[in-house]
Amino acid sequence: MMDLKSLKSALEQLEEERGIPQEKILGAIEDALVAAYKKDYGKKSQIVKAKFDLATGTVELFQVKIVVDESMLKTDEEEEAEEPVVQPETENVGVPDPNAKIRFNEDQHIMLEDARKIRRDAQIGDEINFSLESKEEYGRIAAQTAKQVIIQRIREAEKYSILDEYSDRQGEILNGKVQKMERGNVFVDLGRVTAILPMEEQIPGERYRQGERIRAYLYEVAETPRGINLRLSRAHPKFIEKLFAFEAPEIANGVVTIPAIAREAGARTKIAVASRDPNVDPVGSCVGQRGVRVNTVINELGGEKIDIIEWSENPATFLKNALSPAKVIELKLDDQMREAKVVVEPDQFSLAVGKRGQNVRLAAKLTGWKIDISSPQAPEVPAAEIKNPEAVEAPEIKNEASEAPEASEAIK
Repeated sequence: MMDLKSLKSALEQLEEERGIPQEKILGAIEDALVAAYKKDYGKKSQIVKAKFDLATGTVELFQVKIVVDESMLKTDEEEEAEEPVVQPETENVGVPDPNAKIRFNEDQHIMLEDARKIRRDAQIGDEINFSLESKEEYGRIAAQTAKQVIIQRIREAEKYSILDEYSDRQGEILNGKVQKMERGNVFVDLGRVTAILPMEEQIPGERYRQGERIRAYLYEVAETPRGINLRLSRAHPKFIEKLFAFEAPEIANGVVTIPAIAREAGARTKIAVASRDPNVDPVGSCVGQRGVRVNTVINELGGEKIDIIEWSENPATFLKNALSPAKVIELKLDDQMREAKVVVEPDQFSLAVGKRGQNVRLAAKLTGWKIDISSPQAPEVPAAEIKNPEAVEAPEIKNEASEAPEASEAIK
């Protein structure tokens, strides 16, 4: 048996501890009371509504009827001519479609002339409420039904509360505690909800211990039949961008931007930075005094190397910067094919290509150009290429460059 008065304190506790608005739980309680009443005392075809008084803990039950007139009703001939239709049992029948004729149901409808005897200004489509006798005892089965509905609606309300909160936080870095590891995936406790750090979004080589605190980038918030699915990443290029925003106020306030990022998580990252203020050095802003800012980011990433270069609207300048620390002595560009032939000194060749082609591959990914590297004493070597490059579109600075397509290695 339900004690309605005791629900008042429960509602306040749910709002305070779980952040669920009282209105949502109140609606769940009212629906549960309707279900409990109809189970023992009402009819399935009735439209029953409940009004719960939070101040007193009392409930008022009433039957609702929709006002209709003769023009809206089907004739006997029309009913015989059409196939049988199951009469809806929903509590929310709503205003009848004026263009569609209906069967009159005395549990759901009231004729206009009868409605005006109760309320003079009644119009077609209005709802007329009829008070139902209050029942102190709903019965054990009815009470259990109401309890189950309340629990279900509380879960739904909490789910949507979480969805609203974290949808607004998509694209942010979140702090959490490692809850457990399962099949390579890491489950992170964020407080009200558990998020997942998939194996493919982890930094290669990182190890996680139960109970340790970690930071990760929230890249997806999805509603699923099992609840709200929050997916985190530490390998996403935007994770680095957000980390620099924490360390460099110039990035946080928009004076310095990051138009392009190329990353191989756990190994090396190249980021291109630009300044909207000619008096602000974008590279220096990210490096910080004695490298304190960039080193903080590197430590968060477990020692991943980071190359910070200056972005340029000029493709030749941008390509030369992207290949740093190697020095380019000659550069030929094919703007139509977005191909660059680069010549470096012999002692710079291995530096330009990088270990297993990593430097030139990241440079190609960062700029969106196919790059072939050669030196005066060595044959031309196709170092890396990008198909359908989209990383940078000069002259406009864009922040979506981290979504540039993957570079493919073609080193002979």
